[in-house]
Amino acid sequence: MTLMDEWVTAACAELGIEPGEAAVPVVLDLARDVAHQVLRPGAPVSAYLLGLAVGRGADPVQAAARLTALAASWPDTHPPAGDRS
Repeated sequence: MTLMDEWVTAACAELGIEPGEAAVPVVLDLARDVAHQVLRPGAPVSAYLLGLAVGRGADPVQAAARLTALAASWPDTHPPAGDRS
């Protein structure tokens, strides 16, 4: 068992959630995509929003895919590599 597995198991127990319900890879992929394509602080916020949507009945994989697509279509606001002033 990895530290992530231990954390998820403990966090799920604390919140009364079955660990099998936690779509950890889906959330991690979403967070990575948002952090790299939009902005880093958007990653945890997007994960939270995904959780809200799932709590309201959305399919986690489909909702994450929609957010990932949104992040992929987000305008590039990062300065060019040589222009990070």
